[in-house]
Amino acid sequence: MVVHSPSVTVAGIDGRHEGLPHEGLTPAPIDFTLPAALEAPAPPELRGLRRDQVRLLVMERATGAVTHTSFAHLGDFLRPGDLLVLNSSRTVPALLRAVDERGAAVEVRLADRRGSRRWDALFLEGRAHSGHDGMRLLFGDGLRAEVLGRRRDLPFLWRLRFSRGGPDLLDAIERLGEPVRYTYVAGALPLDLYQTVYAAEPGSVEMPSAGRPLSWEMLLRLRRAGVRTASIVLHTGLSSTRDDAIDALHPNYDEAFSVSGETADAVNAAHAAGGRVIAVGTTVVRALESVTGTDRIVRAGHGRTRLRITPASTLHAVDGLLTGLHEPRASHLAMLSAFVSPSRLQTAYDAALRRGYLWHEFGDMNLIV
Repeated sequence: MVVHSPSVTVAGIDGRHEGLPHEGLTPAPIDFTLPAALEAPAPPELRGLRRDQVRLLVMERATGAVTHTSFAHLGDFLRPGDLLVLNSSRTVPALLRAVDERGAAVEVRLADRRGSRRWDALFLEGRAHSGHDGMRLLFGDGLRAEVLGRRRDLPFLWRLRFSRGGPDLLDAIERLGEPVRYTYVAGALPLDLYQTVYAAEPGSVEMPSAGRPLSWEMLLRLRRAGVRTASIVLHTGLSSTRDDAIDALHPNYDEAFSVSGETADAVNAAHAAGGRVIAVGTTVVRALESVTGTDRIVRAGHGRTRLRITPASTLHAVDGLLTGLHEPRASHLAMLSAFVSPSRLQTAYDAALRRGYLWHEFGDMNLIV
C-alpha cells in the first residue's frame, strides 16, 4: 500500500515543528571524556580494513540491551520490510586557500551554498573575524570572490560572491579545494575517502558519514533480504568553527534539504506495512521529521530546516537510527536521546569507551532499533 504524499515546500523551518522543539542551547544529555587514542585518524581502508569492516554497537530501544558486533552483521538486526533512508548528498572539498587584496593568506572554509555563485564561509588562520565588506579574495586558477558582508543571524559566517557560478564554480572548487578535516586527521586525504558509495548531488561541506561504511555489496545483500532503501538530500554544514564559545552558542544552523515524493511514499508504505524506517544519519532524521506531521504521514518537500531534536522530542517519521559515535557534549547526543533514554545512552557509551570503539567520521558505528 502506498500512501500518496502531497508536495510541500518548507523553506524557513525554524525548529518549532509540532512535537519537535528547537534545540538551541539544549545541553547534551550525557558526558564523558574521549581519549585521543579513540579518535579515528584515518579511514578503515588505510588501516587494513574494508569500509564495511568497522565495529557496530547495537542498542535496542525497547529494552536497552546492547550488542557488540561488526558492521558486516548489520543485516542480522534488520528484517524484511525495513526501510533504510540514505542521505545522497556528495561532499565537496570545502577548504580553500586564498589571498586577499593585500596579499595576506586566508583559509576559507565553505559552510553553505546559497545560490549559483554565492556561499557562506568561515575565515581562519588568524582572520576568523577580521574580514570586511568588499574584501577581494583570489583562489588561483582565475577564481575570485567578493566578500558581501557577515550573515546577520550567524555573524561568524561571511557571505561570498564568486566570479563563476553553477557547474563551473563546483568544478573549480573540486580542483582547488581540500576536504575539511580536524586535528585528529593528520594530513589531507583524497576526496574519494570522504564520500559514501551512493553520493550523488554535491553540496555537503563535511561528509554525511553515517553511510560511509555501507558498501555496494552490503546494500545488495540487504536488498536480497527484503530490506529496501530510499534517499533524501541534506547538505551538511560545518560541524565546528574551531571556536568553542561560538560552537556552544550556535550548535547547528539551517541546512538545505529535499525529500522527494518517491521517498515520502516509500516511508509511508513501510509504516503502513508494519516495517521500520531507519535513518542512516542524523541528517536523515532532520530531513524526514521536517516534513512529517503528528499523523506520521511524510510529505514531499524541500527548503531549509533549523529543526533541532531533543530528548523531549516525539519522533514521527523514523523508528531507528544508524549513526557514528558522537563527541562529549555534542548536540547530536541530544538527538540520540530522542530514541533511547539518557541513562541507557550513557551505559552504551561507557561500554564503547571500555571496548576501544573509535570515534568521528572514520570510526565505528551505532545502530539504535
